[in-house]
Amino acid sequence: MFSLMYPKGKDSFRQLSPVTCHDLGIDTVCKALTDDREEQRLIHGFLSEMSADPYTAQYRHGVFSDIMRLPELRSGMTALFDKLEYLSDYGMMKKNSGERLGIWYLLHRLEELNSYIECVEAMRDILSEQDIRSDGLTALREHVNSLYEEQFFAEMKKDISALRMKTSDIRSVTLGINLNERFEAVSMGLVSVNSKHYKRSGIVGAFSDAVAGDRINSDIDKNNDMHYHLVGSLIDEEVSGFEKVIPFRRSTLVSVPDGDGMKSSTYHLNEVMNRMIDRLVKSLSETLSKYVNIAVMDIRALIPEFVFFIRFAEFTESSRSKGYAFCDPETGDIPMDARGFYNLRLAVSVEDNIVPNDLVFDSEHTIYILTGANRGGKTTLTQAVGLLFLLAQGGVCVPAESFVYTPVDCIYTHFPADEDKTMDLGRLGEECVRFKEIYTNCTDKSLILLNETFSTTSFEEGYYIARDSVKALLLKGTRTIYNTHMHKLAADADALGTDTAKAASLVVRTENGSRSFRAVVAPPEGMSFARDIAEKYGVTYEMLTGGT
Repeated sequence: MFSLMYPKGKDSFRQLSPVTCHDLGIDTVCKALTDDREEQRLIHGFLSEMSADPYTAQYRHGVFSDIMRLPELRSGMTALFDKLEYLSDYGMMKKNSGERLGIWYLLHRLEELNSYIECVEAMRDILSEQDIRSDGLTALREHVNSLYEEQFFAEMKKDISALRMKTSDIRSVTLGINLNERFEAVSMGLVSVNSKHYKRSGIVGAFSDAVAGDRINSDIDKNNDMHYHLVGSLIDEEVSGFEKVIPFRRSTLVSVPDGDGMKSSTYHLNEVMNRMIDRLVKSLSETLSKYVNIAVMDIRALIPEFVFFIRFAEFTESSRSKGYAFCDPETGDIPMDARGFYNLRLAVSVEDNIVPNDLVFDSEHTIYILTGANRGGKTTLTQAVGLLFLLAQGGVCVPAESFVYTPVDCIYTHFPADEDKTMDLGRLGEECVRFKEIYTNCTDKSLILLNETFSTTSFEEGYYIARDSVKALLLKGTRTIYNTHMHKLAADADALGTDTAKAASLVVRTENGSRSFRAVVAPPEGMSFARDIAEKYGVTYEMLTGGT
C-alpha cells in the first residue's frame, strides 16, 4: 500500500504508551486541530508512532510543506474526500462466497467502483497541475499515473462503463405468453429488454384492437427478429443479438401448471420477473467479481493521511496569524538545538503568558536536572520538549523559532501516578517499577522525561535512588530531562558525568521573588527563592522579631 506517512521500506516504528500520550497532552493538541472525534483518533495514532529514521521525518515534512505551500492542492483533495469515503464499505469482499448477492447490493458496488475510477482520474489531474516538490507527493503522482495507465485499470473502466450503461438504460421488458384454445396462458417468457417505456395504456383495448384489426401474426420468428426465451431451459449458450441489450441466458422460461392457468398467471409473471432479475444479478456479479482485489483500499487509505497534514496546515496558518512562532524542523547531527520554543499544549489552552525558551542537547548536556520554584514552569518545559520531538517526527511545523534535532526512537515519561495505581506497591515501589521498565526499554536514541521521580520518600532515600538512576542513564547516553525538587542532585550534576555524556543543572529562574518561566543552565537556586518569598511577605526571622 502506498503511504504519505510511511516511506516504502521504512517499517521500524515504536508505539508510545498510553501513559506517555497522556503525560504529553496529545489529546489536547488533537482537540485543538479538529472537533471531529474520528479525525482526533487518526491524528493521535499517527503522532504516537515514533521512528528514529531521519528520512521518515524528512519524507513526512516534505509532504506537509507541499500541502502548506499549495492551498489549491488542499482544496482539491478535500473535494475528493466525499467520493473516497463512498468507497468505505467493501461489502462485496466481506460477503461469504455462498451468500446470494442482491441486485441493489451489486448496483451499489457498481457505483462504488465507478467512483473509484473517477477518484483516480481526478487525483491524477490535481497532482499533475501542482508544483509538487516532496518525495511523498511525487511518488503519489507516479503511483496514480501508473494506476491510470495500466491495462487492468483500462479494462475495468471499460467494463464498468458498459455495465452502468446497460443497467441504467433498462426501462421496460417485453414478455411473450403462449395460449391454449381457451386463451389460457400455458407458458410465458422474455421477448426483449428495452431502453424505452411503453407509452400506451389499456391492455384489453390493445388486445382487442390487434384482433379486430386483423393484426394476428402468423409467423412471429419473422416479425422484427423477435426471440422467445423460455424460463427454465437448460440451454447455456448466449442468445445471438440479445446480449447486446443485456447478457441474459436463454434459461428464462417458466411453465404454467395444468388446470386453470389464468388463476396463476400473476404468480408466474412474478416468477418470470424474478428469474430475469437473477440473470441481471448474475451478469453484474460475474463482471464485478473480476475486480474484487483492485487497489480501492490503497487509494482510500490516503484520506486519514491527508486529513492529518491538512488539519495541521490549517492550525499552523491560524496560529501564525495570532502571532505564534512555528518553524520547519531540521534533522541534523546534533541531538537537539531548540530556540524560542514553547509548550503547544499550554498555548492552545491559555493563549497568553507564553514564555519561549532555548535548550540544547549535546555531549556536554545529555541529562538536564531541572529545578525551580513550585508552579514555575518546570513541568510545562519538560512537556514542551517532548512535544517538539513528537511534532517534528510527525512531519509538521513545531512551536519554536528554530529546531534542529536527531530523531528519537521513542519517548518515555515518568510523571506522578494516580493514587489508586500505587495501592499494591506503595508510591515509591510503583515509581521504582516504572523506572526500571523505562530503563530496560530505552536506548541511546530515546528521550526520557522524568517529573518528580523518587520524590515520594524521604529526601535522603530519594536522593540516593535518583543519583544512581541518573548515573545509569548517563551510561546509556539517553537524552533526559529530570524535573525535581532535589536541589542537591542538581548541585552534584557535574560530578555524575562520564567521558561521553554529562549532566547539567537547569534552573527556571526567579526574578525579584517572581517566577520568570525562563530556564537557564546554572547552579540550582536552592533556598534563594524561598528567601525571596519570605522577605517579600515579611516572614524572615529578623522581620518577624524586629531584628532581635
